[in-house]
Amino acid sequence: MVKFYNVKKRESVEVDESSCYKVVYKKETKKGVQERYAVRAKDDDGTNLTKFINKATFDSLSCPQQ
Repeated sequence: MVKFYNVKKRESVEVDESSCYKVVYKKETKKGVQERYAVRAKDDDGTNLTKFINKATFDSLSCPQQ
C-alpha cells in the first residue's frame, strides 16, 4: 500500500501498489539534468494523486514504470 494525500478529500488515502505507477521527471538545469522520482495513482473519486519519493524507495516499489 502506498499512502497519498488527497487534496479534494483533505485526508490521507492508501492505494494498492498494483494500481500505482512510477514516473521519473527530468528537468534541464544549469548544472545538468535533474531527476525527480514519483509515484502516481488515481483515487476512487477520480482525483489524480502524486507523491514524490527518493530513489531508494522508487527502486524498492514493485509498481510498473511509465
